[in-house]
Amino acid sequence: MENTELTRYRRALKRKNYSAHTLKSYMNILDHFVKWAPVPLSEVTSKEVGLYVDHLLQKRRTPKTITCHLQTIRLFFEYLINEEGMPTANPVTRISIRLPKPLPRHLKDDQVTRLLAAITDLRDRAMFMLMLRCGLRVQEVADLTVDAVDYQRRQIFVSKGKGTKDRVVYVSEDACSALLAYLSKRSSKGKRLFLVQKGPMRGTPLSVRGIQKRMEYYAQKSKLNVSCHRLRHTMATQLLNADADLATIQDLLGHGQITTTQRYCWVANLKVQRDYYKAMEVVLQRTQPRGEDDDQGEHGFPDPKKTTDSSQTRTKNILDGM
Repeated sequence: MENTELTRYRRALKRKNYSAHTLKSYMNILDHFVKWAPVPLSEVTSKEVGLYVDHLLQKRRTPKTITCHLQTIRLFFEYLINEEGMPTANPVTRISIRLPKPLPRHLKDDQVTRLLAAITDLRDRAMFMLMLRCGLRVQEVADLTVDAVDYQRRQIFVSKGKGTKDRVVYVSEDACSALLAYLSKRSSKGKRLFLVQKGPMRGTPLSVRGIQKRMEYYAQKSKLNVSCHRLRHTMATQLLNADADLATIQDLLGHGQITTTQRYCWVANLKVQRDYYKAMEVVLQRTQPRGEDDDQGEHGFPDPKKTTDSSQTRTKNILDGM
C-alpha cells in the first residue's frame, strides 16, 4: 500500500519537473519513514512524528538533517490529503527544531594563492577557477557542456542549476585563460566540459564525487581547510569586499532569496569596516566641539572643507589605537 503511494508521489513530482537528485533524496527519506512507521500512513499523528524525531536523534542525525526529513514528510502528507483524498490531518504542523546558523567560511587572499599554487593540472585548475571566480556549485560544474561557454563574451550559461533555474555568470580573465589552456590540451570531443583523464573511465563525464575528491587532494597538498563550496563562499565575500551590490551577488550565485545572500554581510568583511569608519568620520565631524569660529559653516555646523584634515587625523588615531 505504502509502496504504491510512494510510486504515485514520485510520479507526481516528476510531472512537476523536480530534479533527479531531489527525487532520489525525497524517496530515500520517505522510504525510511514508511518502513519505520508503527502504524499505517492514514493513522500517523503528531505523536508518531515526535517519536520519529526521537528515533533520528538516537541515530545522531543533525538538526539540519532532521528538519529536512520533517519538511519532506510534511509535503508528502500534503499530497496524500489534497491529491489522494486521505481523510487525515497533516501530522507535521510545524517544525520546531532549532538550527544553528554558521557564517559562510571563506579563504583569505593568501590562502587562495597557496591553493592555486598547488593546482598544476590544467583540467583541475579550470574547474576550481570557475568555482572561485564564477561562484558555480560543484553540481553545476559537473553538468557544464562545452557549448555553454561563450569565450567571446566571457560568460557561461548555467542550465538547470539548483531549483532547475537557468542563469548567466561571467568569467574573469584568469578563469578564461585557465579554461582555454585546458581546452587546448583536451583531445576528447565529448559534450561535457570536464572529463575523466585516466583509467578505464577515461573520456566519460567527471562526477560530482570525482570533483570533490580532487579538491580533497589539493586541500591536503596545500594544507588548507577548503572544499568546493568554500570557493563559492570566497567568491561572494570577495565581491562584497569589492563593493559589489548585494543584488548582483544574488543573481550571480543563483540565490532565490536575498536573505540567503545577506549572510555574507554578517561575516567580518572589509566593506563593513570601510562603511563604519566612513560613517564614523561624519559623526565625529558633526558631534565634536570646535574651539574656533572659523571652523563653523552655515547654520552652525562644522565646515567640511576645514575639518577634513583634522577628522582624517582623528580617524587615523582611532585605527592606530586598535
